[in-house]
Amino acid sequence: MDIKAFERLMLLIATLLKYPGVGCPKTFGSQSEKHHDALEQVRSRLQELAATYGIEFPEGYPAIPTLRKDLKILREYGILEDRMYRWGYYLGTGAMSQEEFKVALNALFSQAQFQADPQVRRIHETLSKRLRGLNLELDGQLFYPVRQHLNRAIIYTDPEEMVEVGKNRDNLYHQLPVLEKAISQGQVIEISRQTNPYNKNRIGMIRVYPLQLIYHDIAWYLLYEYCDNGHLAIGRVNRFANYCQISHPTGRGIAVQRENLAKAYQLLENGWGLKLGDVEEQRLELSGELKFILVKVRFYPPVITFILEGDRRHPKQKIVKGVKDKTTGELSHVDYIVALPRRSLDEFMLWVHRHMDAAQVMSPPELAEKHHQAAIKLLNRYQLP
Repeated sequence: MDIKAFERLMLLIATLLKYPGVGCPKTFGSQSEKHHDALEQVRSRLQELAATYGIEFPEGYPAIPTLRKDLKILREYGILEDRMYRWGYYLGTGAMSQEEFKVALNALFSQAQFQADPQVRRIHETLSKRLRGLNLELDGQLFYPVRQHLNRAIIYTDPEEMVEVGKNRDNLYHQLPVLEKAISQGQVIEISRQTNPYNKNRIGMIRVYPLQLIYHDIAWYLLYEYCDNGHLAIGRVNRFANYCQISHPTGRGIAVQRENLAKAYQLLENGWGLKLGDVEEQRLELSGELKFILVKVRFYPPVITFILEGDRRHPKQKIVKGVKDKTTGELSHVDYIVALPRRSLDEFMLWVHRHMDAAQVMSPPELAEKHHQAAIKLLNRYQLP
Protein backbone atom coordinates (compact mmCIF):
# COMPACT_ATOMS: atom_id res chain seq x y z
CA MET A 1 0.00 0.00 0.00
CA ASP A 2 1.45 3.41 -0.96
CA ILE A 3 1.64 6.32 1.47
CA LYS A 4 -1.34 8.14 -0.07
CA ALA A 5 -3.57 5.06 0.26
CA PHE A 6 -2.40 4.55 3.83
CA GLU A 7 -3.12 8.17 4.76
CA ARG A 8 -6.52 7.93 3.12
CA LEU A 9 -7.45 4.80 5.08
CA MET A 10 -6.26 6.31 8.38
CA LEU A 11 -8.21 9.48 7.63
CA LEU A 12 -11.31 7.43 6.91
CA ILE A 13 -11.04 5.69 10.28
CA ALA A 14 -10.38 9.03 11.99
CA THR A 15 -13.44 10.51 10.25
CA LEU A 16 -15.71 7.71 11.49
CA LEU A 17 -14.33 8.14 15.01
CA LYS A 18 -14.59 11.94 15.07
CA TYR A 19 -18.02 12.11 13.41
CA PRO A 20 -20.04 9.07 14.57
CA GLY A 21 -23.12 8.86 12.39
CA VAL A 22 -21.49 10.57 9.40
CA GLY A 23 -23.40 9.69 6.25
CA CYS A 24 -26.74 9.84 8.03
CA PRO A 25 -29.57 11.84 6.45
CA LYS A 26 -30.42 15.09 8.28
CA THR A 27 -27.05 15.25 10.04
CA PHE A 28 -23.77 17.05 9.35
CA GLY A 29 -25.34 19.51 6.97
CA SER A 30 -27.64 17.22 5.00
CA GLN A 31 -31.21 18.58 4.97
CA SER A 32 -33.08 15.84 3.15
CA GLU A 33 -33.19 12.07 2.87
CA LYS A 34 -34.04 12.35 -0.84
CA HIS A 35 -31.13 12.05 -3.26
CA HIS A 36 -28.85 11.64 -0.27
CA ASP A 37 -25.38 10.23 -0.92
CA ALA A 38 -23.92 9.01 2.35
CA LEU A 39 -20.41 8.60 0.91
CA GLU A 40 -20.43 12.16 -0.40
CA GLN A 41 -20.90 13.31 3.18
CA VAL A 42 -18.13 10.96 4.36
CA ARG A 43 -15.78 12.31 1.70
CA SER A 44 -16.54 15.91 2.65
CA ARG A 45 -15.69 15.26 6.30
CA LEU A 46 -12.57 13.29 5.34
CA GLN A 47 -11.33 16.17 3.19
CA GLU A 48 -11.91 18.64 6.04
CA LEU A 49 -9.95 16.40 8.40
CA ALA A 50 -7.10 16.07 5.88
CA ALA A 51 -6.84 19.85 5.64
CA THR A 52 -6.77 20.08 9.44
CA TYR A 53 -3.78 17.73 9.57
CA GLY A 54 -2.02 19.47 6.69
CA ILE A 55 -2.44 16.56 4.28
CA GLU A 56 -2.86 17.73 0.69
CA PHE A 57 -5.05 15.68 -1.66
CA PRO A 58 -5.83 16.46 -5.31
CA GLU A 59 -9.18 18.12 -5.97
CA GLY A 60 -12.04 15.61 -5.82
CA TYR A 61 -9.88 13.03 -4.07
CA PRO A 62 -10.72 10.44 -2.91
CA ALA A 63 -13.30 9.31 -5.44
CA ILE A 64 -16.52 7.72 -4.19
CA PRO A 65 -15.62 4.27 -5.66
CA THR A 66 -12.30 4.49 -3.80
CA LEU A 67 -14.11 5.12 -0.53
CA ARG A 68 -16.35 2.11 -1.18
CA LYS A 69 -13.23 -0.05 -1.54
CA ASP A 70 -11.79 1.37 1.69
CA LEU A 71 -15.02 0.65 3.56
CA LYS A 72 -14.90 -2.89 2.23
CA ILE A 73 -11.37 -3.26 3.65
CA LEU A 74 -12.58 -2.00 7.06
CA ARG A 75 -15.31 -4.63 6.97
CA GLU A 76 -12.85 -7.38 6.05
CA TYR A 77 -10.74 -6.51 9.10
CA GLY A 78 -13.75 -6.26 11.42
CA ILE A 79 -13.31 -2.51 12.00
CA LEU A 80 -16.78 -2.05 10.51
CA GLU A 81 -19.51 -4.64 10.94
CA ASP A 82 -20.70 -6.52 7.87
CA ARG A 83 -24.09 -4.82 7.69
CA MET A 84 -25.86 -1.76 6.35
CA TYR A 85 -25.26 1.55 8.13
CA ARG A 86 -28.48 3.29 7.13
CA TRP A 87 -28.20 5.88 9.90
CA GLY A 88 -24.55 6.72 9.51
CA TYR A 89 -21.18 5.06 10.00
CA TYR A 90 -19.64 4.54 13.42
CA LEU A 91 -16.95 2.29 14.87
CA GLY A 92 -17.80 -0.22 17.59
CA THR A 93 -18.89 1.11 20.98
CA GLY A 94 -15.91 3.33 21.75
CA ALA A 95 -14.54 2.86 25.28
CA MET A 96 -17.23 0.37 26.31
CA SER A 97 -17.81 -3.30 25.75
CA GLN A 98 -21.13 -4.32 24.23
CA GLU A 99 -22.54 -5.32 27.63
CA GLU A 100 -21.43 -2.04 29.20
CA PHE A 101 -22.96 -0.19 26.27
CA LYS A 102 -26.32 -1.91 26.84
CA VAL A 103 -26.33 -0.75 30.47
CA ALA A 104 -25.50 2.81 29.39
CA LEU A 105 -28.32 2.74 26.83
CA ASN A 106 -30.76 1.61 29.54
CA ALA A 107 -29.76 4.59 31.67
CA LEU A 108 -30.13 6.96 28.72
CA PHE A 109 -33.57 5.59 27.88
CA SER A 110 -34.77 6.00 31.47
CA GLN A 111 -33.48 9.56 31.76
CA ALA A 112 -34.98 10.46 28.39
CA GLN A 113 -38.41 8.92 28.97
CA PHE A 114 -39.14 9.26 32.67
CA GLN A 115 -36.89 12.09 33.87
CA ALA A 116 -37.76 13.89 30.62
CA ASP A 117 -34.27 15.22 29.95
CA PRO A 118 -34.62 16.99 26.58
CA GLN A 119 -30.94 16.74 25.65
CA VAL A 120 -30.73 13.05 26.53
CA ARG A 121 -34.00 12.41 24.70
CA ARG A 122 -32.50 13.67 21.45
CA ILE A 123 -29.29 11.71 22.00
CA HIS A 124 -31.29 8.54 22.63
CA GLU A 125 -33.40 9.08 19.51
CA THR A 126 -30.24 9.47 17.42
CA LEU A 127 -28.59 6.39 18.92
CA SER A 128 -31.77 4.33 18.49
CA LYS A 129 -31.70 5.04 14.76
CA ARG A 130 -27.95 4.67 14.40
CA LEU A 131 -27.84 1.33 16.23
CA ARG A 132 -30.94 -0.19 14.66
CA GLY A 133 -28.83 -2.64 12.66
CA LEU A 134 -26.90 -3.83 15.72
CA ASN A 135 -30.15 -4.23 17.64
CA LEU A 136 -31.52 -6.48 14.88
CA GLU A 137 -28.35 -8.59 15.02
CA LEU A 138 -28.90 -9.03 18.76
CA ASP A 139 -32.58 -9.99 18.31
CA GLY A 140 -33.75 -6.80 20.02
CA GLN A 141 -31.66 -7.29 23.18
CA LEU A 142 -29.73 -4.04 22.77
CA PHE A 143 -32.79 -1.84 23.32
CA TYR A 144 -34.60 -4.03 25.84
CA PRO A 145 -34.90 -2.02 29.11
CA VAL A 146 -33.36 -4.51 31.55
CA ARG A 147 -33.07 -1.71 34.13
CA GLN A 148 -35.39 1.27 34.54
CA HIS A 149 -35.67 4.27 36.83
CA LEU A 150 -39.38 5.06 37.00
CA ASN A 151 -39.40 8.35 38.94
CA ARG A 152 -41.31 10.53 36.51
CA ALA A 153 -41.03 14.29 36.00
CA ILE A 154 -44.40 15.89 36.74
CA ILE A 155 -43.79 18.95 34.55
CA TYR A 156 -42.91 19.60 30.90
CA THR A 157 -39.15 19.89 30.42
CA ASP A 158 -38.59 19.80 26.66
CA PRO A 159 -39.28 23.08 24.79
CA GLU A 160 -39.92 21.18 21.55
CA GLU A 161 -42.46 18.92 23.25
CA MET A 162 -44.13 21.96 24.83
CA VAL A 163 -44.73 23.41 21.37
CA GLU A 164 -45.96 20.09 19.96
CA VAL A 165 -48.61 19.58 22.67
CA GLY A 166 -49.49 23.27 23.05
CA LYS A 167 -48.26 23.43 26.65
CA ASN A 168 -45.55 26.05 26.45
CA ARG A 169 -44.01 26.93 29.82
CA ASP A 170 -41.82 30.01 29.55
CA ASN A 171 -39.17 28.90 32.01
CA LEU A 172 -35.47 28.09 32.38
CA TYR A 173 -35.75 24.84 30.42
CA HIS A 174 -35.51 27.00 27.28
CA GLN A 175 -32.01 28.11 28.39
CA LEU A 176 -30.42 24.74 29.19
CA PRO A 177 -27.56 24.97 26.62
CA VAL A 178 -26.42 28.31 28.10
CA LEU A 179 -26.89 27.01 31.64
CA GLU A 180 -24.93 23.80 31.05
CA LYS A 181 -22.04 25.71 29.48
CA ALA A 182 -21.93 28.03 32.47
CA ILE A 183 -21.85 25.05 34.84
CA SER A 184 -18.95 23.37 33.02
CA GLN A 185 -16.90 26.59 32.90
CA GLY A 186 -17.78 28.09 36.26
CA GLN A 187 -19.31 31.23 34.77
CA VAL A 188 -21.42 33.76 36.65
CA ILE A 189 -24.99 33.91 35.35
CA GLU A 190 -28.00 36.08 35.98
CA ILE A 191 -31.31 34.23 36.27
CA SER A 192 -34.77 35.23 37.45
CA ARG A 193 -36.83 33.31 39.99
CA GLN A 194 -40.46 33.78 38.94
CA THR A 195 -42.18 31.71 41.66
CA ASN A 196 -41.24 30.58 45.17
CA PRO A 197 -43.87 28.53 47.05
CA TYR A 198 -41.86 28.71 50.30
CA ASN A 199 -41.12 32.45 50.37
CA LYS A 200 -43.13 34.65 48.03
CA ASN A 201 -40.88 37.63 48.80
CA ARG A 202 -37.77 35.91 47.40
CA ILE A 203 -38.37 36.28 43.68
CA GLY A 204 -36.62 38.27 40.97
CA MET A 205 -33.09 38.49 39.56
CA ILE A 206 -30.16 36.72 41.21
CA ARG A 207 -26.48 36.39 40.22
CA VAL A 208 -25.09 32.94 40.86
CA TYR A 209 -22.53 30.31 39.97
CA PRO A 210 -24.59 27.33 38.71
CA LEU A 211 -23.04 24.10 40.02
CA GLN A 212 -25.18 21.19 38.85
CA LEU A 213 -28.52 20.05 37.47
CA ILE A 214 -30.05 17.46 39.83
CA TYR A 215 -32.99 15.13 39.26
CA HIS A 216 -34.81 14.39 42.51
CA ASP A 217 -38.05 12.45 42.91
CA ILE A 218 -40.41 14.34 40.55
CA ALA A 219 -38.45 17.16 38.93
CA TRP A 220 -35.14 18.72 37.87
CA TYR A 221 -33.46 21.18 40.22
CA LEU A 222 -30.60 23.65 39.86
CA LEU A 223 -27.89 23.65 42.53
CA TYR A 224 -26.23 27.06 42.64
CA GLU A 225 -24.05 29.39 44.71
CA TYR A 226 -24.78 33.09 45.23
CA CYS A 227 -21.94 35.30 44.00
CA ASP A 228 -22.09 37.84 46.81
CA ASN A 229 -21.88 35.55 49.86
CA GLY A 230 -21.21 31.95 48.75
CA HIS A 231 -24.65 30.80 49.91
CA LEU A 232 -25.53 27.40 48.44
CA ALA A 233 -29.12 26.75 47.38
CA ILE A 234 -31.31 24.45 45.27
CA GLY A 235 -34.29 25.56 43.20
CA ARG A 236 -36.71 23.83 40.83
CA VAL A 237 -35.74 24.60 37.23
CA ASN A 238 -39.32 25.36 36.15
CA ARG A 239 -39.61 28.04 38.86
CA PHE A 240 -37.07 30.22 37.07
CA ALA A 241 -37.99 32.42 34.11
CA ASN A 242 -36.90 31.94 30.50
CA TYR A 243 -33.80 34.04 31.07
CA CYS A 244 -30.14 33.16 31.56
CA GLN A 245 -27.49 35.79 30.94
CA ILE A 246 -23.77 35.08 31.35
CA SER A 247 -22.32 37.99 33.36
CA HIS A 248 -18.64 37.10 33.06
CA PRO A 249 -17.49 34.93 30.12
CA THR A 250 -14.26 34.10 31.97
CA GLY A 251 -15.27 31.39 34.39
CA ARG A 252 -13.58 30.42 37.64
CA GLY A 253 -12.67 26.95 36.33
CA ILE A 254 -13.74 23.40 37.01
CA ALA A 255 -11.52 22.93 40.10
CA VAL A 256 -13.37 25.63 42.08
CA GLN A 257 -16.68 24.28 40.79
CA ARG A 258 -15.82 20.82 42.15
CA GLU A 259 -14.74 22.27 45.50
CA ASN A 260 -18.04 24.07 46.02
CA LEU A 261 -20.05 21.15 44.66
CA ALA A 262 -18.39 18.98 47.33
CA LYS A 263 -19.53 21.44 50.03
CA ALA A 264 -23.11 21.24 48.76
CA TYR A 265 -23.00 17.44 48.82
CA GLN A 266 -21.66 17.49 52.37
CA LEU A 267 -24.75 19.49 53.34
CA LEU A 268 -27.00 17.10 51.44
CA GLU A 269 -25.45 14.11 53.18
CA ASN A 270 -25.82 15.67 56.61
CA GLY A 271 -29.42 16.68 56.06
CA TRP A 272 -32.66 15.26 54.73
CA GLY A 273 -34.05 16.45 51.42
CA LEU A 274 -32.91 19.45 49.37
CA LYS A 275 -33.16 22.38 51.79
CA LEU A 276 -29.59 23.56 52.47
CA GLY A 277 -30.24 26.25 55.09
CA ASP A 278 -29.16 29.88 55.28
CA VAL A 279 -25.65 31.31 55.02
CA GLU A 280 -24.83 31.23 58.73
CA GLU A 281 -26.18 27.69 59.18
CA GLN A 282 -24.03 26.51 56.28
CA ARG A 283 -20.93 28.23 57.67
CA LEU A 284 -21.36 26.57 61.06
CA GLU A 285 -22.26 23.19 59.59
CA LEU A 286 -19.34 23.05 57.15
CA SER A 287 -16.92 24.05 59.91
CA GLY A 288 -18.31 21.36 62.23
CA GLU A 289 -19.69 23.91 64.74
CA LEU A 290 -23.43 23.37 64.19
CA LYS A 291 -25.28 21.36 66.82
CA PHE A 292 -27.58 18.78 65.25
CA ILE A 293 -30.95 17.76 66.67
CA LEU A 294 -31.45 14.13 67.68
CA VAL A 295 -34.75 12.94 66.21
CA LYS A 296 -36.45 9.72 67.28
CA VAL A 297 -39.54 8.32 65.56
CA ARG A 298 -41.28 5.12 66.65
CA PHE A 299 -42.82 3.05 63.86
CA TYR A 300 -45.48 0.40 64.41
CA PRO A 301 -46.92 -2.45 62.30
CA PRO A 302 -47.51 -2.77 59.42
CA VAL A 303 -44.58 -0.51 58.32
CA ILE A 304 -41.87 -2.02 60.54
CA THR A 305 -40.57 -4.29 57.76
CA PHE A 306 -40.23 -1.34 55.38
CA ILE A 307 -38.30 0.70 57.93
CA LEU A 308 -35.93 -2.20 58.65
CA GLU A 309 -35.29 -2.64 54.92
CA GLY A 310 -33.85 0.87 54.64
CA ASP A 311 -30.27 0.13 55.69
CA ARG A 312 -28.98 3.21 53.85
CA ARG A 313 -31.84 5.68 54.20
CA HIS A 314 -29.42 8.07 55.92
CA PRO A 315 -25.64 7.60 56.48
CA LYS A 316 -25.92 8.38 60.21
CA GLN A 317 -29.17 6.61 61.08
CA LYS A 318 -29.70 4.08 63.85
CA ILE A 319 -32.59 1.61 64.03
CA VAL A 320 -33.44 0.03 67.37
CA LYS A 321 -35.83 -2.93 67.50
CA GLY A 322 -38.53 -3.12 70.18
CA VAL A 323 -39.64 -6.24 72.03
CA LYS A 324 -41.26 -9.16 70.24
CA ASP A 325 -44.83 -10.22 70.83
CA LYS A 326 -44.67 -13.59 72.61
CA THR A 327 -47.69 -14.88 70.70
CA THR A 328 -46.98 -13.76 67.15
CA GLY A 329 -43.21 -13.37 67.34
CA GLU A 330 -43.53 -9.98 65.61
CA LEU A 331 -41.83 -6.78 66.75
CA SER A 332 -44.02 -4.34 68.66
CA HIS A 333 -42.18 -1.35 67.15
CA VAL A 334 -38.85 -0.04 65.87
CA ASP A 335 -37.25 3.30 66.70
CA TYR A 336 -35.65 5.27 63.91
CA ILE A 337 -32.99 7.62 65.30
CA VAL A 338 -31.00 10.21 63.36
CA ALA A 339 -29.26 13.52 64.13
CA LEU A 340 -30.29 16.24 61.67
CA PRO A 341 -29.68 19.96 61.21
CA ARG A 342 -32.79 22.03 62.01
CA ARG A 343 -33.11 23.03 58.31
CA SER A 344 -34.03 19.41 57.46
CA LEU A 345 -36.82 18.78 59.97
CA ASP A 346 -39.68 19.85 57.68
CA GLU A 347 -38.60 17.55 54.86
CA PHE A 348 -37.91 14.72 57.31
CA MET A 349 -41.47 15.07 58.61
CA LEU A 350 -42.86 14.78 55.08
CA TRP A 351 -41.35 11.28 55.05
CA VAL A 352 -42.80 10.50 58.50
CA HIS A 353 -46.27 11.68 57.40
CA ARG A 354 -46.28 9.06 54.65
CA HIS A 355 -46.71 6.39 57.32
CA MET A 356 -49.77 8.06 58.88
CA ASP A 357 -50.98 6.33 62.08
CA ALA A 358 -48.03 3.88 62.07
CA ALA A 359 -45.59 6.61 63.15
CA GLN A 360 -45.12 8.56 66.39
CA VAL A 361 -42.48 11.23 67.00
CA MET A 362 -40.80 10.60 70.35
CA SER A 363 -38.25 13.44 70.35
CA PRO A 364 -37.49 16.29 70.28
CA PRO A 365 -40.60 17.44 72.21
CA GLU A 366 -41.34 20.38 69.91
CA LEU A 367 -41.35 18.11 66.85
CA ALA A 368 -43.57 15.59 68.66
CA GLU A 369 -46.04 18.37 69.48
CA LYS A 370 -45.99 19.58 65.88
CA HIS A 371 -46.77 16.06 64.67
CA HIS A 372 -49.53 15.77 67.28
CA GLN A 373 -51.14 19.04 66.17
CA ALA A 374 -50.97 17.94 62.51
CA ALA A 375 -52.86 14.75 63.45
CA ILE A 376 -55.52 16.79 65.27
CA LYS A 377 -55.97 19.06 62.24
CA LEU A 378 -56.37 16.03 60.00
CA LEU A 379 -58.95 14.52 62.34
CA ASN A 380 -60.86 17.81 62.46
CA ARG A 381 -61.00 17.94 58.66
CA TYR A 382 -62.68 14.55 58.58
CA GLN A 383 -65.15 15.62 61.27
CA LEU A 384 -66.30 18.69 59.35
CA PRO A 385 -69.77 18.34 57.72
